Amino acid sequence: MRPMMSLLDWLSTHDPGYSALRRATRTAIVMPSLFALGTQVIGNGEVATFAAFGSFALLLLVDFSGPMRERLQAQVALSVAGAVLVCLATLASRSVWLAAASMTVVGFAVLFSGVVSSVLAGATTSLLLAFILPVSLPGAASAIPDRLAGWAMASAVSWLAIALLWPAPARDALRQPTIVACRALAQRLRADVAFALAGDQPDLEILAEDRRQNIAAASDAVAAVHRNFLATPYRPTGLSTGARSLVRLVDELNWLQSIVVQADSMPGPRPDSPTRRPACAVKLAAADVLDRGADLLGAIGASSTGPDALHQATKALEHAVTAVERSATTTLPVRRLPAATARTDPRGSGELESDELEFVSALDPSFRAQELSYAVGQIARNIDLTAAAERRGWLERLLGRQPAGIGGTLASAGERAGAHVERHSVWLHNSIRGAVGLGLAVFIANRTGVQHSFWVVLGTLSVLRSNALNTGQNVLRGLLGTVAGFVIGAVLLAVIGTSPTVLWVLLPIAILLAGVAPAAISFAAGQAAFTLTLVILFNIIQPAGWRIGLLRVEDIALGCAISLAVGLLFWPRGARAALRRALAEAYVDSAQYLVDAVEFGLQRCDPAAGPARTAGPSAEAVRAAAASRRLDDTFRGYLAERGAKPLPLSEVTSLVTGVAGLRLAADAVLDLWQRDEGEPDGDRAVARKQLRLAAEQVRDWYDRLAASLLGDGPPPDPQGHDKRADARLVEAVRHDLAAADGTASPTAVRMIWTAEHLDAARRLQHSIAGPARTAVAGSRFARMVP
Repeated sequence: MRPMMSLLDWLSTHDPGYSALRRATRTAIVMPSLFALGTQVIGNGEVATFAAFGSFALLLLVDFSGPMRERLQAQVALSVAGAVLVCLATLASRSVWLAAASMTVVGFAVLFSGVVSSVLAGATTSLLLAFILPVSLPGAASAIPDRLAGWAMASAVSWLAIALLWPAPARDALRQPTIVACRALAQRLRADVAFALAGDQPDLEILAEDRRQNIAAASDAVAAVHRNFLATPYRPTGLSTGARSLVRLVDELNWLQSIVVQADSMPGPRPDSPTRRPACAVKLAAADVLDRGADLLGAIGASSTGPDALHQATKALEHAVTAVERSATTTLPVRRLPAATARTDPRGSGELESDELEFVSALDPSFRAQELSYAVGQIARNIDLTAAAERRGWLERLLGRQPAGIGGTLASAGERAGAHVERHSVWLHNSIRGAVGLGLAVFIANRTGVQHSFWVVLGTLSVLRSNALNTGQNVLRGLLGTVAGFVIGAVLLAVIGTSPTVLWVLLPIAILLAGVAPAAISFAAGQAAFTLTLVILFNIIQPAGWRIGLLRVEDIALGCAISLAVGLLFWPRGARAALRRALAEAYVDSAQYLVDAVEFGLQRCDPAAGPARTAGPSAEAVRAAAASRRLDDTFRGYLAERGAKPLPLSEVTSLVTGVAGLRLAADAVLDLWQRDEGEPDGDRAVARKQLRLAAEQVRDWYDRLAASLLGDGPPPDPQGHDKRADARLVEAVRHDLAAADGTASPTAVRMIWTAEHLDAARRLQHSIAGPARTAVAGSRFARMVP
């Protein structure tokens, strides 16, 4: 009993959730059973082969997550797609050139389609195996029914196995961590308010300690969401509406955390400020929204749960923000100086005068409230969309009806794929490399006349990675594992002979080891166990002793050589080489999007400037989103590559998350002006000029940063706070955009807030300048310019 417990403890450490063990156990039961049915009962080797390898592909090589309904839907779709591939591959298998060409085309289509959805990405190997097996075994069109029958048997049994044999609990890599993060941020906001309003109370130290603990808890919770998001080699989201909404929360939670942290470093309202309590009310309302959002996210699937509580909390937040804005604008010292004095003052010192400083200070709490409420509102909106998607009935899902505010599945798939139709895309590189490698393997295997061409192609598939170094490492491990499996198989056959009964008993054990070993031990151990499985399987079909293992070693060696050659020829430096390029493009496109968002606001605020551009995603916004997707996939490829990293992970992560912060700042500016229709009175020319200049200066800094990442000089130092520009902007809005009653107009307030968002983009430079200098200075990283 104790050894068994020790084994389970070891497995739980190396195979969290027993995911690999679950898949291997199902396959160890189903695969031998179907193989026995095909060979011993039906008596058809074609049916038996496709039933056995079909169950291997559908049960061991793929593991969909989510609710059981979604898993079964994905499994059915995979089965249908596999059946189509079996037919196409069989028709192409009679001609060497057609087989190689079709393998290249299908390989590229399958590999590239993974960028659209994590469901497709997770099913890539299974889909490829569905084509590799029939295209490597030449057969006439008359063989299609038998092959389809075997695949259909495997498909039907796989559905039952997933639902009945040790069914996996519903898994969602993001939902639970997101719930925890929302609650932790809510607690932090409440702790901030309690401390801010404590004054000289005796328990001030207790409140301060409670606040410190909540700050640490919120930081850890948001970091956990980001870790889970980056824990897979592809984005953990499918094409389902709920999944697309949920994944947006990752960047938004990071952004909210940065806003709250930044607010801590800024001076709060004075105790006698009329905005002090309204600003605290905004924080409390935001905390309620986060809590109600966590409640709704955790209760998704419960028929009685609706979004009413979240909607009410969101409305309360909107009222709180309106109150703090009103409190700030009605007390602004707009006309403290005569206009003539303001016009003649050159501000040569670049310092804000006392009345101007008072003007900015009075507006600052309202900006912090607006910034916080926007970030929390975006989080609430995406949680609401996620829940709305889950509440749809089966007919709405069937008809593809989406909740208001989210695009359709096909449009989303097109956007994701379109983002990677770009010559620097790592996903595109990997898809081309893999497709060429598989097509070449099919051609060489057929031309050389090896006995089992299927193994050659499998060997190519199993070791081909994102760069030549990793491919070479996997070649060595794959060959060592295969040789070890051959030796074990040869010794085993020498001891037991080729007795069918003994081989049938050993087959499930070998399959179980082949399923568990790659995850729990190593890639080489998995190759050894898989080789042993094939030795046993083919000796059951046609006893040949240890020679079967030797043939597999030869074929795998040929496949590995093909992989290594292709890896050396096609983008041999992999994701490392592309990471700086992807970072540079993302920063350039995101900074340009910020300038475009500011320009949108400047057009909206001034009716005299002509018709304002309609709201909606601009070309700059689309480019920024596409560059961000490419960066995300490149970063995941960089994390997945073996070998020493030229930069600490924390440094690279800072550079990657900086892109999201810059893009979300642009989103906030765009949202700020979408509700502004402009005002007929007041001269906006000076204020517009100052904002446009500030936006261009921020963009120029990020352009220089991007150039430095590509080897064009050192990274620039972070920009300092331009107090002279602040003075000119404050002068313009105070004297040119005052309302009739002497208060600041809404347009004036939005202009100051726009400047604050630009200042946030400037402050972001301090968190990325250091990692950028490290990246450029590192000798290995500096050589990674494509």
